[in-house]
Amino acid sequence: MFSRRFLRYALVVPLLAASVLATVTTPASARTGFSAPFMGWSSWSNESSTRAGYGTAWLTEDNIKNATDAVATKLKGAGYSYVNIDAGWNATLAWSFHSDANGIPDPDPTRFPDGISGVANYIHGKGLKAGVYLAAGLEQEAYNKNAAIAGTSCHVQDIVVLPLTATNKWGGNWKIDYSKPCAQSYLNSIVNKFASWGVDFLKVDGVTLDNVPDIKAYSQAIDQSGRSIWLTASAWPVDLSAADGLSPYANGVRVDTDVECYCGTTSSWGSSVSARWNDLPNWLSHMNSNYLPDLDSMPINNNTGSALQDGLNDTERQSVMTFWSMASSPLYVGGDIYFMDNSAISILSNPEVIAVDQSAVVPTRITSGNSQVWKKVIGGSTYAAVYNLGSSSANIAVNWSALGLSGSKSVRDLVSRSDLGAFNGSWTASNVPAHGSRLIKIS
Repeated sequence: MFSRRFLRYALVVPLLAASVLATVTTPASARTGFSAPFMGWSSWSNESSTRAGYGTAWLTEDNIKNATDAVATKLKGAGYSYVNIDAGWNATLAWSFHSDANGIPDPDPTRFPDGISGVANYIHGKGLKAGVYLAAGLEQEAYNKNAAIAGTSCHVQDIVVLPLTATNKWGGNWKIDYSKPCAQSYLNSIVNKFASWGVDFLKVDGVTLDNVPDIKAYSQAIDQSGRSIWLTASAWPVDLSAADGLSPYANGVRVDTDVECYCGTTSSWGSSVSARWNDLPNWLSHMNSNYLPDLDSMPINNNTGSALQDGLNDTERQSVMTFWSMASSPLYVGGDIYFMDNSAISILSNPEVIAVDQSAVVPTRITSGNSQVWKKVIGGSTYAAVYNLGSSSANIAVNWSALGLSGSKSVRDLVSRSDLGAFNGSWTASNVPAHGSRLIKIS
């Protein structure tokens, strides 16, 4: 929502997967193909928090390297492999964006003295992948200096819509006219530089219907770069009207507002986590195995000890992991992963739950309301998740007929990794706690 994003930028100023395998590029879709949603960690939850020691000034090379070490130590074995550097890497601590002589965003030397290439080398040295962030449109700083576009005789003022038109969800950049010569060349130059740094992921933020051409151009730029780079179209959320236009170009699309509460914790159940159960269904008919819903980062990290806390209890954290996995959303953690607790590691590392996510199968919601049942079919097996969105415990029945099944079926609980036995016609999840969930395999 704009109000939440406005809060994000209001905050900025005063605070001054081993299992994710790239396949071949598909020329028809101008998009790098991936076999599964990416898994990893993102910096924005730390940057958005008002807790002492966090905020936008948290984003530094040393902190990203520490986070890299933590991902490698705690989550790499479960398939988490991306370390994504969010907004601010190309801005001063006073939040002034800057670029090189060719208008290509460049790392702030105070934040990243070794540059993004140096940090990416460190990340790659741990067997992980590196990601960066941009906003849709042409940065005003590049426009104001009329940067020369690398490899052409054009300048960035030659490629904008005239009269000058603000673009992206907060109107922070100038709209690019992709019918003009050198417009695509400019984005090619950006992605080529990123590829030379070793970037493996690109999040383009603030995407509206008006920014579909930007995502198409970034996708084509990735194509010509020769490097496999996951491309996410992001906003808080992306306009649903843009869903089909983005489908041929983006690997993932943000379907809900920021998960962060912009408070002293990472998030809270009521701040925006719970809204996702009713927001995701609006997108499902537009999704497919190559264009997946991005539910934002998971506040599953730290509920004990020092540092930034999740703002969710363990029951809620498991429901997040189950819901993200049923959605085949990218699984990426938010928060200070250096302090990740053992409970979070256990929730995030369950191989049977992760496999549900990595299937890249889009789910179906069977029942709505406070007691929800969701379904997806992977291979020859049906998976069902139940969610209690109410404030007290509840029994939630799963009827085989509603899932297109009949007769006696074996049921396995994937979270506890235990077989529950055979059930004829239905199965009931008993005493599901408030904000709780169950995830079963029916075969």
